[in-house]
Formats: sequence, C-alpha cells, structure tokens
Amino acid sequence: MKLYTIGGYGHTEDSFIKALKSNDIDLFVDVRQRRGMRGSTYAFLNARKLEENLAQAGISYLHFKDLAPTNEVRSFQKSADSAANSSKRERDKLSPAFIEAYKREILSDKERGEILGRISQYSKVCFFCVEKGHEACHRSVLTDWLEPIAGTATHI
Repeated sequence: MKLYTIGGYGHTEDSFIKALKSNDIDLFVDVRQRRGMRGSTYAFLNARKLEENLAQAGISYLHFKDLAPTNEVRSFQKSADSAANSSKRERDKLSPAFIEAYKREILSDKERGEILGRISQYSKVCFFCVEKGHEACHRSVLTDWLEPIAGTATHI
C-alpha cells in the first residue's frame, strides 16, 4: 500500500479528479470533520458531489471523521493563525501547539494497525482535507504518524 495526501484549495473540479486519477488512487479517505464547503468555487468538494465524482472515476470513498481535529484541537491553530495575522488558506505550516494537541487528543488512543487494517485492501490511498499545502494541514501529521508502518506519503 502507498499513501498520498491531497488538499482541495487551489484545484478545480477537473484538476482535482485528474490529480487522483494520474496517481491511480483507489481509495480516497476524507479526514474532515465537516464535509461541506462554502461558496461555489469549491462546491465540488461537498460530500455529495465529491462522492459522485469519485464513484465516476472508480475511486472508493471513506470518511474517517474520528481522524479530524476537534473544535478544541483546531482552536490551537486558530490562535496561531490569529497571532501570525494569517488565514487557513494562507498558512504554510501548522503550529507546534496544534501538532501536539492533535497527536495527544486524536492519535494517542488509536492504533496505527487498526487504521491501516481498515484501508489495507487498497493499493493507493489518498488522505484528503482542504488546505492546499500538506504541511499546513493535519493530514500531514496523520500520514507522518502512519509512516513507521506504511512508509512516507506522497503529496499530490
């Protein structure tokens, strides 16, 4: 199995699906807490439309809500973004406080093997959240955490 990550920002509907297909992704794992996007620009990332597009592309879909940061964990990054006078879309890395909180509150009670067991029948698995850059999103912390078992993730 090979792991990948992708963000939604910066993509069009076509470029998003093409990026997945060109990497032969066979499982798409949504790790967002809320599976909706505001506005028309990213409406293709709303759960219903996203699942429809993935099905048409022959890509399986799973939502792992339990891997999304809680509001409490997200508050650490909101504080850091505010202090840096930055927004979610402008951020290029996560704050150390957020990373620590995400690992402690979300990953500490999970078993890597259990998560990988849920996806092990697929060969190319892509973890998704909205931030464009993987280092600005919890999906990078998640895939780094899975690395000892699954290897380094490719960021598309």
